[in-house]
Amino acid sequence: MDDKYHLRRNEKEITNKNQILEILKKGKFATISMCRNNEPYLVTLSYGYDVQKKALYFHCAKEGLKIEFLKQNSNVCGTIIEDNGYTVGCGQAFRSVVFWGKIEIIKGLKEKKYGFDILLKHLDKDPKIMKEKFFKSDDVYIKPAILRLDIYNITGKEEKPDSN
Repeated sequence: MDDKYHLRRNEKEITNKNQILEILKKGKFATISMCRNNEPYLVTLSYGYDVQKKALYFHCAKEGLKIEFLKQNSNVCGTIIEDNGYTVGCGQAFRSVVFWGKIEIIKGLKEKKYGFDILLKHLDKDPKIMKEKFFKSDDVYIKPAILRLDIYNITGKEEKPDSN
């Protein structure tokens, strides 16, 4: 995406990269939009954020609608929303990011293990317990699909809580 999307109300834009990073690190679910042959599809997935690669990792079944869509068009757009409660007058306080990227279906065992580690570290308070309980052999890593979403553009938006 060459042109940066401009918010209609630029006072709500988050320009601080650390705040955007905080939303990515704090979130648990991302909603991803896909398209094939002019047919849209939307799915919400738990994720792990890899700071070094600026990428999200997901796990899912190796077959299904999302995999079919991604095989035809790996370009996606997604969002993560942080709900900060109601404001005065029934408004909604939030922070959100919208990102554009490309999803790769990971094939190699080494990166699948790496992706699962990122997911567990991001989603679980004690990833060591989960790893010892469920990830005892390479077969566990081979069965599911691991997806890596490489983010190439991201914007942030915030609706601040009223101070009244």
